[in-house]
Amino acid sequence: MLTAKQHELIRFIQQKLEDTGISPSFEEMKEALDLKSKSGVHRLISALEERGFIRRLPNRARALEVVKLPEDAVMGSPKPAPANDAMATALTAKAVAPEPANDIIDVPLHGRIAAGAPIEAIEGQSSMPVPAALLGPGEHYALEVSGDSMVEAGIFDGDFALIKRTDNARDGEIVVALVDNEEATLKYLRRDAGRVRLDPANSAYEAQMYEPHRVQVQGKLAGLLRRYH
Repeated sequence: MLTAKQHELIRFIQQKLEDTGISPSFEEMKEALDLKSKSGVHRLISALEERGFIRRLPNRARALEVVKLPEDAVMGSPKPAPANDAMATALTAKAVAPEPANDIIDVPLHGRIAAGAPIEAIEGQSSMPVPAALLGPGEHYALEVSGDSMVEAGIFDGDFALIKRTDNARDGEIVVALVDNEEATLKYLRRDAGRVRLDPANSAYEAQMYEPHRVQVQGKLAGLLRRYH
């Protein structure tokens, strides 16, 4: 039998996978469960792994797979209908089922952006097709990720970051930050003692601290595309 925190964590991981296709970062899990440190997340994950509820995918920084859910945590499973209502339920479901979202949108592809030390984000004329279901309202563009400083957020070298164009963001959001009006980087945005801190999602990298006037938000992460070769 799972503890309350183990139960809460596996539900959160499953929901994140269903919503984004990417397992949550340790920071996201820590915040979602209101834990004081990431070591608590590690203990919960180890316990779930030992019990066969999740497994870690090899050769990837923090990829998790839900193997099974507790019986009372199966998400999205419909309750069985009484036999005499089965036909009515099937007809109702058929009538209200949404059409699949197959629309494709061409978004501008603006070169590469660093997930490491800041590099120039190159303005380009090319575009890339993106399923409309991955994008919400607003104007979007794409950037190819270079570097490994965001691997613990599930963002890898060679991924394509889908960015919603905006000039403001909340603390803890992943943003495209333009530094000194010439170099761009993809990082978590935080404000710390009157300064702007750009946090990586890789323990091998240190946070970057800047005076507010040196940093301009050019967008925030809306989704990711990955090519498998």
